[in-house]
Amino acid sequence: MNTLSERDRAILDFEARWWRYAGAKEQAASDELGVTGTRYYQLLNALIDQPAALAYAPTTVNRLGRQRVTRQRARSPRRLGLA
Repeated sequence: MNTLSERDRAILDFEARWWRYAGAKEQAASDELGVTGTRYYQLLNALIDQPAALAYAPTTVNRLGRQRVTRQRARSPRRLGLA
């Protein structure tokens, strides 16, 4: 099983507490983690698929996985009338 880096754990911890509050998440990610908003989401999306991330933060990873599936379904060709 892969291990998480300190940065990976920090990203998961940030996401676990941040989603409950309104505000400029991208700016907070930049200030706290030193990455752009785009890079934050890229790293977070990659973490969703890592077993070590699921073991470290199961509630957060499962929530993010459900959100990703919902977004993918909303973008499916059938829903756009293209199928």
